[in-house]
Amino acid sequence: MKQRFFLVIGVAAIAAAAFWFLLPKKETTIGKTVAIAAASDLKFALEEVIAAFKQKHPEITVTTSYGSSGNFYAQLVNRAPFDLYLSADIQYPNKLAQQNLTLPGSQFTYAVGHLVVWVPSASPIDLSLGIRALLDSSAQKVAIANPEYAPYGRAAVAALTNSGIYQQLKSRLIYGDNIAQTAQFAQTGAADAGIIALSLALAPAMQKAGKYVEIPLELYPRLEQGGVILRWAANPGSAQLLRAFITGQSGKEILRRYGFSIPEA
Repeated sequence: MKQRFFLVIGVAAIAAAAFWFLLPKKETTIGKTVAIAAASDLKFALEEVIAAFKQKHPEITVTTSYGSSGNFYAQLVNRAPFDLYLSADIQYPNKLAQQNLTLPGSQFTYAVGHLVVWVPSASPIDLSLGIRALLDSSAQKVAIANPEYAPYGRAAVAALTNSGIYQQLKSRLIYGDNIAQTAQFAQTGAADAGIIALSLALAPAMQKAGKYVEIPLELYPRLEQGGVILRWAANPGSAQLLRAFITGQSGKEILRRYGFSIPEA
């Protein structure tokens, strides 16, 4: 009798499991989050890219942390919990790939950055002089990103050196942890001028608060910016969708609006 009872229970359990299996189910959203470690020159452009991406893929949550590319590289070598890395220097993603820390074949170039000299609207500094305008006596503090780990900082030092004015300005330089903080120094008056990314100078708040002049490209190494999907990405498929969007037509159009050049495929 007892054996028959357990047999009936077992058959019922199997039937219930089969019924549940056959029911239509909603696609799970577990893991559909893409965590990005992004160079801070992307702050405004990437927010627009993500908003446009979300219109096409509302099921994917995107979180973003901004900072210097070098600092993120050091964190990612120690397997920081990010899925997608967008660097201001393509050499950092390349190094991660060489260490087998990336999804094979996921490296990509998404933009080329540009440098500008930015000053507040009321500044007496004559930007028609280009980068040499920083020799003005009113430019007592000039902000650049820290060249030890910020690609835009290294480019700024190169531009000053190639212009022949680095030694004259060296004692006046103050350093931001990243290019966004550098722009903040110039905007808030902590510095009299800043060498910053064009993408930040074109942000509405920066346009309203100041003026800028572009630094000729031949004065500094090409700021080729690249990205990669990390090997431990929680949802590689979602990261690949975002990668494709950034390098697709919609992503390119937004990046161009923020002053980035788009490299040829």
